[in-house]
Amino acid sequence: MARSRVKICGVTTPEALVACLSAGADAVGFNFVAASPRLLSLEGARGLGARAPHLMKVGVFVDADDSLLDAAVRAAGLNAIQLQGSEGPERVAALKARHGLPVWKAVGVRTAADIAAASRRYADADLLLLDAKPPEGAVLTGGNGLRFDWRILDEARPSLPWALAGGLTVETVAEAIVRTGAPMVDVASGVEDAPGIKSVAKIAAFVEAARRA
Repeated sequence: MARSRVKICGVTTPEALVACLSAGADAVGFNFVAASPRLLSLEGARGLGARAPHLMKVGVFVDADDSLLDAAVRAAGLNAIQLQGSEGPERVAALKARHGLPVWKAVGVRTAADIAAASRRYADADLLLLDAKPPEGAVLTGGNGLRFDWRILDEARPSLPWALAGGLTVETVAEAIVRTGAPMVDVASGVEDAPGIKSVAKIAAFVEAARRA
């Protein structure tokens, strides 16, 4: 099996970015969601993007308007757009056409039927990011540190490229990769000391654990 790629999401500081680069992460996520503790300003994104011209930079958005998306793509030099909100397939297609970039769609899953339905609905997305459904009343649609039952992937596999998110940690990422065969793993809270505060040590350990799987 080819090694799983690793995305560290919610990077906000030069120290965290350097940790991602040093560890050999494949991608970083820059979060442009106002309600998130990992919110990155456009100026911050510009600075971080300039420090990592060769690293894949993914912008994370929730129901964002074109003005924010346009500004973020330019500021950070984004290589992909991740939609984490209620965006439908029409929005996916529109952003692909507008920016000429891959568009990823994050979906909350609890059952095999959720995966099958998302694969059909977002067939034109470039990647499907499988995350746990947020708890009732949650402010954030992702990054809640929750995992879904990986066994449902035995029943339903996405019909397009996909990544696994939700509750991954240094301790669980190798098991997750072996259990699911995920081609990419995506972590945010699992490499933090507190919400929005990345741990250099945990980033290094997470990437190492993923590589050993």
